[in-house]
Amino acid sequence: MVFVDEAKIYVKAGNGGNGCIAFRREKFVPRGGPSGGDGGHGGSIYLEANPHDNTLLRYRYNREFKADRGRHGEGSNCSGHSGADMILAVPVGTVVTDQDTGELIADLTKPGERILIAQGGRGGRGNQHFAKPWHQAPRESEDGQPGVERNLHFELKLLADIGLVGFPNVGKSTLISRISAAHPKIADYPFTTLQPGLGVVSADGAPGKPSEKGGGRTFVVADLPGLIEGAHTGVGLGIRFLKHIERTRLVAHLIDTSDASDRDPVHDFEVIENELAAFSEKLAEKPVIVVATKLDATTDRTRLEKLREFCAARGLEFHAISSASGEGIPQLVRAMADALDRLAPREPLQENADEPAALQEPPENESPAHPEER
Repeated sequence: MVFVDEAKIYVKAGNGGNGCIAFRREKFVPRGGPSGGDGGHGGSIYLEANPHDNTLLRYRYNREFKADRGRHGEGSNCSGHSGADMILAVPVGTVVTDQDTGELIADLTKPGERILIAQGGRGGRGNQHFAKPWHQAPRESEDGQPGVERNLHFELKLLADIGLVGFPNVGKSTLISRISAAHPKIADYPFTTLQPGLGVVSADGAPGKPSEKGGGRTFVVADLPGLIEGAHTGVGLGIRFLKHIERTRLVAHLIDTSDASDRDPVHDFEVIENELAAFSEKLAEKPVIVVATKLDATTDRTRLEKLREFCAARGLEFHAISSASGEGIPQLVRAMADALDRLAPREPLQENADEPAALQEPPENESPAHPEER
C-alpha cells in the first residue's frame, strides 16, 4: 500500500430544508389555520480515528465530501427528513487544520475518537410557528440555513514510543524486524526504507508478542527512513518523515561502526543531532539512546570505543548490538522499556489546554442540530 501522510480535502455539510407555507383545508373543518411543516436539518460531517487505517491514501484522489441536505417541509404539519450525517475515517494520529485560517481543529490520538468538523444547516420553520391571535393566517416561513463548508488539511503523525533514526543503511529496518513482528524491506543499499514502519516490541516476551505470564511491557517502535545532512531543508527524504519523530517519547540513534563503514561515528551522531534540532527544538530535547550496530562485522573496535567514550562524556546511554547474531539485543530492548518507564506519558499535540471548537457543546440557548433532539 502507498503511504500517504498528507491530504487536502473540501467538506460541505448539508443545507437545511425550507419551511413550508400551507393551510389546512378539509371538509367540515372551517378556518383550519396554517399547517406548514418545518424543513429538515442538513447532514453534518464528522471525523473518526480508525485504528485499522495507517495512511491517508483514500483522500489523495477523492477530495470533495458533501453531506445530504435536509428536505423541505410539507403541508399537514409534516416536517422534512433530515439529511444523513457523513463520517470520514482517518488514521489514529491525524492532525486536522483549517487551510484558510491555519486553525488547529483537532488532533485525533485515540482510536474511535470522533469530532464534528462541519455542522449541518438548520431547517427553516413553517408558517405554523408564526400564527398569533392577531395574525391567524401567516404567510411567512423560514428558509433553511446553509451547511458549513471548509477546506481541511490532514497531516498524519505516527504514534510511536521510540523512533529509530540514523544515516541510511545503518541497520534500522534489520533491528525492528528482529525485535518485533514487522517485516520491512531490507537490502544492502541506501534508502531501502521509503516510508515509516511500526513494530510492537515486547520487553518480556517473544518479538511482537506479550509475555505468556501476562503483564509484559510492550511499546511501539517506528522505523524511519534514513536521514542525511541537510534533511531539515528537504535533502533526501528527511523533511517528509522527520515530523513522525515529534510524537515519540524516546529516540534511538543507530550508528554503523563496522569495518565496512569508513565514516566517523561521532561526526555521524553530531550531524543527525543537528538535523533534529534544526527541524524542531522539541526533538533536540528528547532523551536519546545511542546504539552501535553491526557488531558482528566489527573486528577493529577503535571507532566503537571512541563512540562509547563520547557517549560517556555526554551522559548518553550506549549499547552495542548485532542484529544478525542477536548480541546485545535483549539488553537494548530492556533498556528501552526501562527508559520509557521513567518518562512521562505522551502528551497530545495541542499546546494549550483549551478544547477545540469542534468538540465544544452548543450554548444552552441554542437548540440541537437534529429534530429528534428537540
